[in-house]
Amino acid sequence: MTEPVQDQLRDSVQASFQPGRPGALSRLAHPGGLRRGAGCAASKVPEVSVYFWITKVLTTGMGETTSDFLVTWLGPLIAVALGAAGLAITLLLQFAVRRYVPWIYWSAVVMVSVFGTMAADVLHVGLDVPYAASTVVFTVVLAVVFIVWHRTERTLSIHSILTPRREFFYWAAVLTTFALGTAAGDLTAMTLNLGYLPSAVLFAVIIAIPAVDYRRLGLNAVVGFWFAYITARPLGASLADWMAVSPARGGLDWGSGPVSLGWAALILGFVSYLAITGRDIERKGPRPAPDE
Repeated sequence: MTEPVQDQLRDSVQASFQPGRPGALSRLAHPGGLRRGAGCAASKVPEVSVYFWITKVLTTGMGETTSDFLVTWLGPLIAVALGAAGLAITLLLQFAVRRYVPWIYWSAVVMVSVFGTMAADVLHVGLDVPYAASTVVFTVVLAVVFIVWHRTERTLSIHSILTPRREFFYWAAVLTTFALGTAAGDLTAMTLNLGYLPSAVLFAVIIAIPAVDYRRLGLNAVVGFWFAYITARPLGASLADWMAVSPARGGLDWGSGPVSLGWAALILGFVSYLAITGRDIERKGPRPAPDE
């Protein structure tokens, strides 16, 4: 986040808490335990492929800079309110459809990215929670989501999202991973003083670990997917911040607005391609094994 954004967010969030005032990788997607077959319910998530990962990283970067831009332009309270409203609307649309629809699904992911960034920034800037602490907090929250999800459904595979309850767990996990990734990315870039570009390189190396372990060491596919999914967030956010921030902070100084528009155009291009070609639609729904 830029310093002006931090100052605005800190002042507004702290004011809202005053008494008497209102508060404002493709193989990893197919674990061996999944059995495909006709007659299964339609999946509510896309086929995981290179298109999935590219679009996912793009949404993380756009969410980071869009959040900063909105907070600067509209003020923290209005920006957060709009982010929450946008998230609610897109998730309602996503839950309303019966199968995966590219523009609805990715619109929800974009709003999760924007609001997840705001959630992490509110903790740090508004409530003075250190990035190290917020990273731990979101890690614990994500662990709780995964534990409850698995105990309830006996699976964490994204290719088992065939019921409303599983979809609820899925989006709860997705939202938490975005907040966690935001905190982790800012932790390495700012608290540990690595800078944005070195942080992006670091997370690019980390995200390759699941693919290597899956091929050579037999890493559990579901674990590998979520590991990569979490890491994709700080990877994209660090790249976008590097493009947006000033040279004094190690960036290219393109500005959060132009960077957001550029990444949005790329997302629109990929999602349009997927909607037209259907390259990321599962033709046969999976049947999750009970022991995943």
